[in-house]
Amino acid sequence: MAPSRTEPDLSFLLDHTSHVLRTRMAAALAEIGLTARMHCVLVHALEEERTQIQLAEIGDMDKTTMVVTVDALEQAGLAERRPSSTDRRARIIAVTEKGAEVAAQSQGIADRVHREALDTLSEEEGRTLVGLLTRLTRGHLATPVEAPQNARRARQRAR
Repeated sequence: MAPSRTEPDLSFLLDHTSHVLRTRMAAALAEIGLTARMHCVLVHALEEERTQIQLAEIGDMDKTTMVVTVDALEQAGLAERRPSSTDRRARIIAVTEKGAEVAAQSQGIADRVHREALDTLSEEEGRTLVGLLTRLTRGHLATPVEAPQNARRARQRAR
């Protein structure tokens, strides 16, 4: 016999909504030939001069995935690797003019997907949900703990 639950299955609720939101985002961005990772790199590279390593950390990508993502952006003419203006030893990911246009378009798509998800709630419920999730990510659920087996990690917010 299965044990009785004493609390709601928060893990399932957060994981399921996150998974479905990611699939909707992937489908929407695919319409303009981008992946969520490509969108992440373009938007965060436009914010300030960042190295490939910094962008990989923001997007929670391993080195190989980051290289493949930047290669795809370069091949599409959306970004390029350049020497840093502040550290000649470092190389940054610079977004091209075309890449900046695509980033603006992809940000509009991301905003739309998020808005559509929140539109299923009242305006007040949406603000409350976002506020509560923000509090959790800045409080009790801000930092992962060490576990015997690695848990799959969600994308990290820029700091």
